Amino acid sequence: MRLSADERERLEGMIRTGRGSAQMLTNARILLAADVEGPGLSDGRIVETLGTSRSSVERTRRRFVDEGLDAALARKTQEHPSRAPIFEDAAEAKLIALACSPPPKGRARWTLRLLEEKVVELAIVSQASDNTIGHTLKQTLSNGIAAGSG
Repeated sequence: MRLSADERERLEGMIRTGRGSAQMLTNARILLAADVEGPGLSDGRIVETLGTSRSSVERTRRRFVDEGLDAALARKTQEHPSRAPIFEDAAEAKLIALACSPPPKGRARWTLRLLEEKVVELAIVSQASDNTIGHTLKQTLSNGIAAGSG
């Protein structure tokens, strides 16, 4: 496998600064060690040198060749998550609308527990924890979808 000069420089810079996740830095080290213009180490030597698994080395090389540098560095996202999200599209929109609406009488604001009870009462979802509701709202707000609400 052969890295371009720009790719090699980028990987060396990442390792030098230590910026990025441990997995990303390990993948950068794997790619640099496998580069034929550099050490050009075999998979076995890379495993010994970096203390990683052979499958990790093979997977990183394959992703570099098939998908490019960024894909080889980043953690692959699951195509089919093991659990379906509780709040998808319409249900998430209804939750946001509810959270942005006036709170129940006698309450100054919506709490996660009140939202939990109300989404089940309104049959938006069959069940949800206050933790799930908080996580969903936090993601929504951090994505700027409901900025200014709350």
